[in-house]
Amino acid sequence: MKLSRDISIKNKRAAFNFELLDRFTAGIVLTGTEIKSIRLGKASLSDSYALMIKGELWIKNLQISEYDNGSYNNHNPRRDRKLLLTKRELRKIERLTRETGFTVVPLKLFINEKGWAKLEIAVAKGKKAHDKRESIKEKDDRRQMDRYIKSKL
Repeated sequence: MKLSRDISIKNKRAAFNFELLDRFTAGIVLTGTEIKSIRLGKASLSDSYALMIKGELWIKNLQISEYDNGSYNNHNPRRDRKLLLTKRELRKIERLTRETGFTVVPLKLFINEKGWAKLEIAVAKGKKAHDKRESIKEKDDRRQMDRYIKSKL
């Protein structure tokens, strides 16, 4: 069984679909059953995004499955959750996302050494189809070079 501090849930499509610019680490406001589900690794970042509402950053569509042993106090799996950042970071994110084409995407949900759930987010710009093809080509080239080097050793 994984230890709770070994939990790292990644958004694998984010780097493929977006050009990542600035990265931030944010805290999340959670309920008791939500943190228990995260510690069990029952969360998904796919289709989630962050949005500025009245000077606060909120994460939408973050799927945290219901806790199996939760009673009537169980949480809504896709509720909106507030992200905790400094005022300076919030102003920077708001300034960057005002420009057309920029958005905030979650990259990784993890438990830090103190036991707090953290979310790594990035201000990103969407990639065009030809940029995605270029990324695939670079990945294949890198894989072929690694195979060649491994075979020569």
